[in-house]
Amino acid sequence: MEKTCSLLVHFDKGTPALANEIKEALEGNDDAAKVEAMKKAVMLLLNGETLPQLFITIVRYVLPSEDHTVQKLLLLYLEIIDKTDSRGKILPEMILICQNLRNNLQHPNEYIRGVTLRFLCRLNETEIIEPLIPSILANLEHRHPFIRRNAILAVMAIYKLPQGDQLLIDAPEMIEKVLSTEADQSAKRNAFLMLFTCAQDRAVNYLLTHVERVSEWGELLQMVVLDLIRKVCRANKGEKGKYIKIIISLLNVPSAAVIYECAGTLVSLSSAPTGIRAAASTYCQLLLSQSDNNVKLIVLDRLSELKASHREIMVEMIMDVLRALSSPNHDIRRKTLDIVLDLITPRNINEVVLTLKKEVVKTQSGELEKDGEYRQMLIQAIHSCAIKFPEVASTVVHLLMDFLGDSNVASAMDVAVFVREIIETNPKLRVSIITRLLDTFYQIRSARVCSCALWIISEYCLSLSEVESGIATIKQCLGDLPFYMASEDGDANDSSKKSQQVNSITVSSKRPAILADGTYATQSAASETAFSPPTVVQGTLTSGNLRSLLLTGDFFLGAVVACTLTKLVLRLAEVQSTKSEVNKASTQVLLIIVSMLQLGQSSFLPHPIDNDSYDRIVLCIRLLCNPGEEIKKIWLQSCRESFVQMLADKQMRETEELKAKAQVTHAQPDDLIDFYHLKSRKGMSQLELEDEVQDDLKRATGEFIKEGDAANKLNRILQLTGFSDPVYAEAYVTVNHYDIVLDVTVINRTKETLQNLCLELATMGDLKLVERPQNYTLAPESSKQIKANIKVSSTETGVIFGNIVYETSNVLERTVIVLNDIHIDIMDYISPAVCSDAAFRTMWAEFEWENKVAVNTVIQDEKEFLDHIIKSTNMKCLTAPSALEGDCGFLAANLYAKSVFGEDALVNLSIEKQGDGKLSGYIRIRSKTQGIALSLGDKITLKQKGGA
Repeated sequence: MEKTCSLLVHFDKGTPALANEIKEALEGNDDAAKVEAMKKAVMLLLNGETLPQLFITIVRYVLPSEDHTVQKLLLLYLEIIDKTDSRGKILPEMILICQNLRNNLQHPNEYIRGVTLRFLCRLNETEIIEPLIPSILANLEHRHPFIRRNAILAVMAIYKLPQGDQLLIDAPEMIEKVLSTEADQSAKRNAFLMLFTCAQDRAVNYLLTHVERVSEWGELLQMVVLDLIRKVCRANKGEKGKYIKIIISLLNVPSAAVIYECAGTLVSLSSAPTGIRAAASTYCQLLLSQSDNNVKLIVLDRLSELKASHREIMVEMIMDVLRALSSPNHDIRRKTLDIVLDLITPRNINEVVLTLKKEVVKTQSGELEKDGEYRQMLIQAIHSCAIKFPEVASTVVHLLMDFLGDSNVASAMDVAVFVREIIETNPKLRVSIITRLLDTFYQIRSARVCSCALWIISEYCLSLSEVESGIATIKQCLGDLPFYMASEDGDANDSSKKSQQVNSITVSSKRPAILADGTYATQSAASETAFSPPTVVQGTLTSGNLRSLLLTGDFFLGAVVACTLTKLVLRLAEVQSTKSEVNKASTQVLLIIVSMLQLGQSSFLPHPIDNDSYDRIVLCIRLLCNPGEEIKKIWLQSCRESFVQMLADKQMRETEELKAKAQVTHAQPDDLIDFYHLKSRKGMSQLELEDEVQDDLKRATGEFIKEGDAANKLNRILQLTGFSDPVYAEAYVTVNHYDIVLDVTVINRTKETLQNLCLELATMGDLKLVERPQNYTLAPESSKQIKANIKVSSTETGVIFGNIVYETSNVLERTVIVLNDIHIDIMDYISPAVCSDAAFRTMWAEFEWENKVAVNTVIQDEKEFLDHIIKSTNMKCLTAPSALEGDCGFLAANLYAKSVFGEDALVNLSIEKQGDGKLSGYIRIRSKTQGIALSLGDKITLKQKGGA
């Protein structure tokens, strides 16, 4: 039998208390000293010490104590110590303990009786329990409910023992009588639980007898009722109709815990639209009524699961789910929006977008700290709505364009990207969007947003008036030329003259002067000249954003401005009939571009213009001076065609993701066919009829069939010992999200009985054993199933190792068999995920752990190697397929995955094909935690050569 323990606390054995010191404390009269001594004794016992010399001392000096704390610690001590000898016989001294327990069960103090009854729940020795049964049964009728509820639990624990039904033959009947007369809710719950566990038929009869009063029972009892319903319905699906009525009645009770469990039970038992609708409505009610954010997140998870299996019903609840946006928590808002965006249909799109618009307007108040982040979420949601249903774009695009000048750069950039996509996919909105963009362009303060807006202006200003307005708007935002000039000394005031005297040159023809840099100069005495350094000509308040950004040295934006003006002039030549007007505009643009170049090469900026921006701006000058037809075609058509192709690729990826998420089910040709219309409907409720239809549909579509489960199970069986070992062991490894269950089968292949057989396990990495190993006795050629639970706290690859130790009657020494190591694979904890390019770059910059793995593979094709890495690491490739096309000898791709613990795994693959056909390069892994970076690196190193 497994030994149970109610206390498991870490204790430092470096300086253990000596047994005689504990004995001295226990023999004294000080209760406080006894308490401390008992605590030390319990700690030592839990950490493997035996302390047999303390038992008689405890019997003599601790048993008679009336102190409640001492009595509680005494019961813990009695629970831990061995009560049997090596042959499984009860130790003689346990008779003393039996007498003490009987006295406690008849003690006048209710606390002593209660804790003793609870202690008996954890006793497995029938020889100790048997003489106490009359006292236990007498406590079932005690006046105090605390004693009655623990007495019921004690009866249940005894009845569940291997010989318990012989010790308490009529226990179910007694408990049923107690249940019918009991008034205390906790005691009633324990009594019903006992019947549910030990005599299920009696529990079912009691429930069906009191169906009308179930909604009036206490919360604890109702929870046990739901457990009973789930168990009964799983065993016999044909009876679920009468129990579903009970669940429906419990949906209206005041307890939030009960109605949450009701909704979950209803979903697990029934797929009828009426039942699913009631469960979804209950979840939405909890979502609004509960103030705890954790509860709301859990309810949203349940709604997300319903969305996956019953989307049509969840579509009806979309507005109820949207009301969760009133929560100030961003995680709740994000989850709500994720659910809602998957439930949008042509019927509800207008209501959803109207609600999102109202939320966007609310964020303008600035009352909350993270309004900008929430606004960004809303903008992305509206963007998604407008892409799926282009007809709603006209109702939101102009409202969102007011946020192009938002102080939150991320949300402003999202608006710019949204406008860029909408203006391409909705040609009817082009004129109004361009007009609004030109009107609000001066409000934009971010260089990234300005760059995107300038590209839109350059590509979608098509008419003469739009082109002229675009050029005029950009000129106004750049301000007057030049961007800097040399100031004259005579125009400066007195204070500026004093500041310039340090740098000025004032010399006589006869007298040399020492300049600021230490050199000498001479000049005619007749003329004094002051040379001043160049100074920036600041723009006025009306000529703001582009000028101020350029004067900070942002010449990437300068190159974008030059390209935009060049495109507008080229387009002006197409739509303008007067050549003089085109030449005039071209001359003005050339002046602006040359002024930007002069600014970039001036000395007052901390950093000169970079080479890439310089080359781009010079290219614009050459194009304006000598425009060719082929070049004009590239600038005016090819850029837009590339953008259209990018949108098409994005749409294709989203479609593929939706197909991948869709459940592929197959029905078998020999499956049973039930004809719904030929069935008898007598006595069936509407819910049961709907259930029958849904079950038939699932059976027809193959939803009940789970392929590959058997094969997958076989893959997880690991051999731990050799076939020639006297004890053969193999483990079936079940990996859950936060724990690992090892189901170890141990087979005795000898003709001898193996005693004290123990499976000793140890772990390496972020793995922790939950239970202490137990000793077993194994008969000749028999087997034993041993379960070991291991907690997982991170995605780091772990190793489980250990051995099997046993004794035989012929050999006094213990025999040890070393087990094969079990490696816990990181692939069990990560799954492919999707994120935007901007989010990937942000995380790449923030994450501090990087693992750089050199490419070393026999694979010679870049795309084949990329596919192999994706398959080996279970990650998602974020790089668009169009970007991976072609055969240039280079390949760069970004991969992304997410662990069950919420950790992000980022991978960048950069490879090059050498002259000899081999691939070289690096795979870089970044994550927030060290474990996932190292584990993923080890996995890639192992797999990248193309092996299994």
